[in-house]
Amino acid sequence: MAKIAGNLALKCLHILVLYVYVTSVVLAARVLPVHPYLQSNEKPISNIFDTSKYGILQIKNGLADTPQMGWNSWNFFACNINETVIKETECFRHTWIFSSLWKHKYAPQGSFICNFNYTDALISTGLAKLGYIYVNIDDCWSGTKRNSKGQLVHDPKTFPSGIKALADYVHSKGLKLGIYSDAGVFTCQVRAGSLYHEYDDAALFASWGVDYLKYDNCFNLGIKPEKRYPPMRDALNASGRAIFYSICECMTAIADINDKWAPYAGPGGWNDPDMLEVGNGGMTYLEYRAHFSIWALMKAPLLVGCDVRNMTAETFEILSNEEVIAVNQDRLGVQGRKVYVYGNDNCYQIWAGPLSGNRLTVALWNRCSKPATITAKWDALGLDSSITVSVRDLWKHKFVSANSVGSFSANVDSHSCEMYIFTPQTETASFGH
Repeated sequence: MAKIAGNLALKCLHILVLYVYVTSVVLAARVLPVHPYLQSNEKPISNIFDTSKYGILQIKNGLADTPQMGWNSWNFFACNINETVIKETECFRHTWIFSSLWKHKYAPQGSFICNFNYTDALISTGLAKLGYIYVNIDDCWSGTKRNSKGQLVHDPKTFPSGIKALADYVHSKGLKLGIYSDAGVFTCQVRAGSLYHEYDDAALFASWGVDYLKYDNCFNLGIKPEKRYPPMRDALNASGRAIFYSICECMTAIADINDKWAPYAGPGGWNDPDMLEVGNGGMTYLEYRAHFSIWALMKAPLLVGCDVRNMTAETFEILSNEEVIAVNQDRLGVQGRKVYVYGNDNCYQIWAGPLSGNRLTVALWNRCSKPATITAKWDALGLDSSITVSVRDLWKHKFVSANSVGSFSANVDSHSCEMYIFTPQTETASFGH
């Protein structure tokens, strides 16, 4: 990730070495012959926000109108997972939000016991209400070998009740359960993979009530992804259950490479630059905030990767920013892009993306080592020079300009990112016209 933080770059490399992936390409789709952006009156701004490849990788299972949101076990727990951890994650997550909303302040750092007497209240006021509905188990849930019938089996030591029981538990809380497998003979942690077992495994997942499959890329026998991934796609479609399909391919330089895949993204299929590192240590508050901002702008899935039982107030503040989440979940569904860079090593960056209501989200990202003033000029954003916009700061939660014309500037701390929404202030003005 270049200069967002050296520690984050090292963490991403760490993931690549131990997990053999750093990005997932999500292929879960509803049937859309044309991107809704191209069906509306809101046309692309010049050719900056290209959607020409939209839909060519999608499948017909009715999912992913907006990027998925939830929690994944890998970034914090790795293989140290069990069914109690998964259940506690669901409970503690809501306890934190219950505390913050009802006490009007963030709860102190630490763990809480899940109180089932107010589960309904916690769900109606918690992260789930903001959209974080998937509870995803990553690698290491399964045994090292298939059973005598050739089926995948849960690890009896860590998941003694089985996956169906866990899915039933998660569903009883109004959430959805995700699971992990691999398009190879083994998973990345050398458990049984699904290569050549796609239809049997998809049927098994469906029988358990699984809602989401993360499908990895290890021990793939050198077979091209184009041949390995479609069989599981077809198997999931034939399973009789709507299961979100998220596939993994090996990439580095996460945000920058994800930017190049923007034309493929849209409702039904999203580019996934990997789970969120917010709250996992190794970055400052501002670096975490930049990380979350760019992921939201890129319409990346927002999958929390930290131990939500022990979140700090700052971590909760970032993950629960409803204005930033709204950018990610905007129904227009066009991936934001890096539109202009300048400075040493191009470390002053302007990222932007169109939103519904003829609005534009703009991020000023300082990947340099010192604070700087970053300026976004209208021509870089594809805007007519005469357009007047109001500017709302999504982290300060207030309007910072009522009538900007031609350009907008802001002071941005080192490794920080300021995020805004631009709204035209005349009835006739529109972005891109």
